[in-house]
Amino acid sequence: MTLQKGKILITKLNDRLYSLLICGSQILSIQVHRATDYAVGNIYIGKVQNISQNIGAAFINIGSGCLTFLPLSEAKHAFITNRKPDGCLKPGDELLVQLAKEPMKTKLASVTTDISLSGNYIVAGLKNSPNTIQVSAKLSKKQHARFRNIEALQQLGAKNFLIIRTNAGTLQDDSLLIQEAEQLVRQLEHIKQIAAQRTCYSCLHHVKPGYMHFIENAYTAEYDEVVTDIPSIYTEIEDSLARKGIPVRLYEDTMLPLYKLYSLETRIKELLDKKVWLKSGGYLVIEPTEALISIDVNSGKCEQGKKAEETFFHLNLEAAEMIATHLRARNLSGMILVDFINLKDKSHEKQLIEHMKNLLKKDNITADVVDMTGLGLMEITRKKVNPSFYEQYHGKY
Repeated sequence: MTLQKGKILITKLNDRLYSLLICGSQILSIQVHRATDYAVGNIYIGKVQNISQNIGAAFINIGSGCLTFLPLSEAKHAFITNRKPDGCLKPGDELLVQLAKEPMKTKLASVTTDISLSGNYIVAGLKNSPNTIQVSAKLSKKQHARFRNIEALQQLGAKNFLIIRTNAGTLQDDSLLIQEAEQLVRQLEHIKQIAAQRTCYSCLHHVKPGYMHFIENAYTAEYDEVVTDIPSIYTEIEDSLARKGIPVRLYEDTMLPLYKLYSLETRIKELLDKKVWLKSGGYLVIEPTEALISIDVNSGKCEQGKKAEETFFHLNLEAAEMIATHLRARNLSGMILVDFINLKDKSHEKQLIEHMKNLLKKDNITADVVDMTGLGLMEITRKKVNPSFYEQYHGKY
């Protein structure tokens, strides 16, 4: 059976610009784009303002008083532009940094000295471990061997580290992959060359707009076209995506706006609600707290009948699928505790754990099941990359 593919939508709703990956009636991923001078991925010449040995961090000013956090563990390979590097950082040092995370609530934005550029199929970086080609864990062993043995990539990897992204698995030949790798490596070399000539706080590389970043991070196997009703965005992305074989369509029906066609107001509201209904009649209650995400599975209107154990087992399997979808769509991260309906049969519990692990493998952000606690709660972790959708929607960064 052919799996249904979704669409990437780029549209405005209530003066907000959204990118969404939508399949059927479900939002799989969503991002609210905001105008900012300091976008994740930008590369700057920053200045060390002060150093705290107690927490192992340097505080880097990247301009206009924007203070960021850099782990001291990265000091040994920092690219310092105003003196000869000696493996240590000192106040007043000017160095090449890349914005790695936006500020979140009380936390500063963080930067890294591991400078890298990302494309649709590959990530290329200046440092870390040259002479190695890493391949996405989501690709097969056969694909791992294929990509590691491409001679052109081995040559490029002699001075740079390369990471083959999951999307590369959809390519029929290697030409696009090699072409993108060569382009990224040239950009990195240019950045390194001009860094010593630029003044402190200069931005040496601006990332593409948020919607382009969203498209590049989406798995091409999950969607069959990009649709936007914004002519300027269509013009901007049509050429570059067409060269990569990604169809782009300008939606022009003024009688039925794009957001109405896909009921986006209703679906966005569902992502902000605590309660999520399941087809079986059960429901989830999703409650983020400061320390963790709590998810409670309830039987609700689901009829138990005489075979309560089987009913609860299948309801838990359905709930697991919805939980995996909402973790990704809401961009929930950190520690997640799920209170499934109790199962007496231990084999059912093991099947539920394996089912959830397999579902989380489809996430484009690292997520996994840690274990079941003594109280019968499933413990899940998901890497924090960007603010949650709730935080994006309400501007609580």
